[in-house]
Amino acid sequence: MLLHIIARGKIARSPEAELVARYEKRLTWPVKLTELPETGGRTPDPQTPFKTVLLDERGKALSSEKFANALGRWRDDGMREARFVLGAADGHTAADRAEADLLLAFGPATWPHLLARAMLMEQLYRATSILAGHPYHRAG
Repeated sequence: MLLHIIARGKIARSPEAELVARYEKRLTWPVKLTELPETGGRTPDPQTPFKTVLLDERGKALSSEKFANALGRWRDDGMREARFVLGAADGHTAADRAEADLLLAFGPATWPHLLARAMLMEQLYRATSILAGHPYHRAG
């Protein structure tokens, strides 16, 4: 299953970009990163069937294990793509939230956009490691 991160704004050269690249290299699942301008731009057509996850402060804060279980279920159900969408500074529209399969939050705090992108990549790596039985994730 393709893990497709669709993010508003450019990450450019930054410490966050280095973290994103580090986890992108470690992921064994196919990954695609799409950057869109702050407004406008065209989101690539998905591979169907697919799931859409919006990173949203109103979303669910899932444990790493539950996040991994969701990815594993989608993969096993034949999803070809899981899209993870990070909105612009003003977040997502109500219509976008209503159409999403999952609203995901990294806790109740608001995170800087670039840091949220790096955190998402780490959680994707952690989730795929959990599914593979890799020791990266050490549950307590």
